Amino acid sequence: MQLTSFTDYTLRVLIYLGVQPEDKRSNIKEISDFYSISFNHLSKVVYELGKLGMVETVRGRNGGIKIAKKPSEINIGSLVRHTESPIEIVECFNEEKNTCKLNSACRLKGALKEALEAYLNVLDSYTLSDLLVNKEDIKQLLMK
Repeated sequence: MQLTSFTDYTLRVLIYLGVQPEDKRSNIKEISDFYSISFNHLSKVVYELGKLGMVETVRGRNGGIKIAKKPSEINIGSLVRHTESPIEIVECFNEEKNTCKLNSACRLKGALKEALEAYLNVLDSYTLSDLLVNKEDIKQLLMK
């Protein structure tokens, strides 16, 4: 399964913020520059993370963003479900858009649904803190 760039960028922002000192506010431009991601696209990601309560955003001269929850409280599976919703691997996952003539006899949908559940179950076993176990290595890369 391939994640959308929105989900990818969401995870990257959280990893970036997760290794920062607790009192440091980052800004979208510095994250955008580090990852070479569109500032506008990243702004939408940060806005969504703010709505979810995962980042704290402060406007103004001394503003910026920082992580709002403990990394151990940010479940990766839940985050992916939110940013990828609805997850439609193939057309038949969406009853309204499905035009496949094999739908009533096809077993592919069931197999893919089972695979998707297994995929999400694995992600459910991870939190942001699990992705930050090599925090010092990540910090070193941020300084380059």
